[in-house]
Amino acid sequence: MEPLVSVRNLHVSFRLDKHTTFEAVKGISFDIPKDSTMALVGESGSGKSVTSLAILGLLPVENSIVDPKSEIIYGGRNLLKLPMRQLRDLRGADISMIFQEPMTSLNPVFTVGYQLEEVLKLHMGMSGRRARERAIALLTEVGIPDPTRRIDAYPSQLSGGQQQRVMIAMAIACEPKLLIADEPTTALDVTIQKQILDLIAELQKKHQMSVLFITHDLAVVGEIADHVVVMRNGEIREQGPAKRVFEAPQDAYTKALLKCRPQLERRPVRLPVIDDFMSGNPRADKDAPERKRGIRPTDPIILEVNQLGKSFYSREGLFGKREFKAVKDVSFRLAKGKTLGLVGESGSGKTTIGLTLMRLHEATTGEALFEGRDLLSMSPKEFMTYKRRIQIIFQNPYASLNPRFTIGQILTEPMEIHGIGANAQERTDLAFELLNKVGLAEVSFYKYPHEFSGGQRQRIAVARCLTMKPDILICDESVSALDVSVQAQVLNLLQDLQDEFGLSYIFISHDLAVVKYISDQVMVMNEGEIIEIANSDEIYKHPKMPYTQRLLAAIPKGWHGEHAARAND
Repeated sequence: MEPLVSVRNLHVSFRLDKHTTFEAVKGISFDIPKDSTMALVGESGSGKSVTSLAILGLLPVENSIVDPKSEIIYGGRNLLKLPMRQLRDLRGADISMIFQEPMTSLNPVFTVGYQLEEVLKLHMGMSGRRARERAIALLTEVGIPDPTRRIDAYPSQLSGGQQQRVMIAMAIACEPKLLIADEPTTALDVTIQKQILDLIAELQKKHQMSVLFITHDLAVVGEIADHVVVMRNGEIREQGPAKRVFEAPQDAYTKALLKCRPQLERRPVRLPVIDDFMSGNPRADKDAPERKRGIRPTDPIILEVNQLGKSFYSREGLFGKREFKAVKDVSFRLAKGKTLGLVGESGSGKTTIGLTLMRLHEATTGEALFEGRDLLSMSPKEFMTYKRRIQIIFQNPYASLNPRFTIGQILTEPMEIHGIGANAQERTDLAFELLNKVGLAEVSFYKYPHEFSGGQRQRIAVARCLTMKPDILICDESVSALDVSVQAQVLNLLQDLQDEFGLSYIFISHDLAVVKYISDQVMVMNEGEIIEIANSDEIYKHPKMPYTQRLLAAIPKGWHGEHAARAND
């Protein structure tokens, strides 16, 4: 059967300055079959998103260079040679795209209905009333509740999952032949992620369109893809039917991507990383020893939280106010040198607990006892002594590091504030030592955050926390946005630091596979309340509450999931 799209010898470079170019895609070739789902897989910088932008003709004109011999054939035409007018007619009508971050893709000043109707008017020539009726039908099709009311909502009034559904509705509005989905589930909870994956699979089958699904997570690929293309550093390392790639991967890099992600069945002492497979390191072997996890009644307790509550208030009417209880009477104990995992969907109160313990939010009720002292009732001056002993690693390493400071300033400033080190030289020496501990060269001390990758920035954020010599680290979604290989490196680093210094972690995440790997005990939250709390192995093997069971059922199972079973049938 003739493919829907053929990519042939695609070379894409970017002009960095007058004398320097960077080759992002290096002569790749692949076919997108009709009526099927192809996954383009690879880490950040592999060239997968650049490839998708090239198909749509969305590469930046000012600095991108496409080799004249490159071809992207659709309907007998080379898309790279099409005039801009014809390309615009093609976008949205024949080929559509769902972008990774819906909040930056949707216009915040227009209602979702206006944006949907605009697509229909532009490509389908529909009138106002017909366009509105079709927009409501599309919102219904993608599962937006109460679509006749939500059509007049602004993007900010919808949840992240609902925003992504609106993006999907816009993408399928003109019933395209090819839907490109660029990391559409990366930042979503497991339950919302599963809903979006199921929705895309359902729409693909219903409309008999092809899907190019771009991701760095092979577990997600196993749920949805018929064919897989694995990319690294702008080159294709392996491609073929999903069944063959998952069951008998040929390339070492593909094997590495499959194994780097934490497995629900095993908990190795160290997670394998890409270099283990590329160099044949035996630590990547399936027979590597496993790490024991769990809390015992005799374990010493470093933090005891009792009936913690946090409310937020908004104005209602002229004089009234509305209370929203984000955290409701939460009680738990954190054992010394152990990890407590906090899981739940967005809005469950996980991050609010972390910020309240750090006094970045003031608690409404409750206490947090650290060495017998209530952290929440201390005066700011009293808390200053304890502040350095409880540190937090934020989710976004791009936003949490000051872009105007060198890494040296970022590391030494908190030491100076808290009086750590007798002088500037001692603080500098400690910063060098910490950079070495988190696997970064000493020359990093003189660089700025923008000179580092996401994984390296997260290592810097960890080093900054360690300057305080803390007893407790709160990790707030600190690995959720990282590639699986970089995620494995950061998880190994956190585990090494816990082994060496006896640190206690509160590990907040929506990624349940990661939580199982790193946690001794898991606390499940929903709508500000604790649903269930138990040792990690127990809660994954024998979840008691329906909500916990639903969360666990939504974890991507890779090729051993439902999609694999259907493909094998």
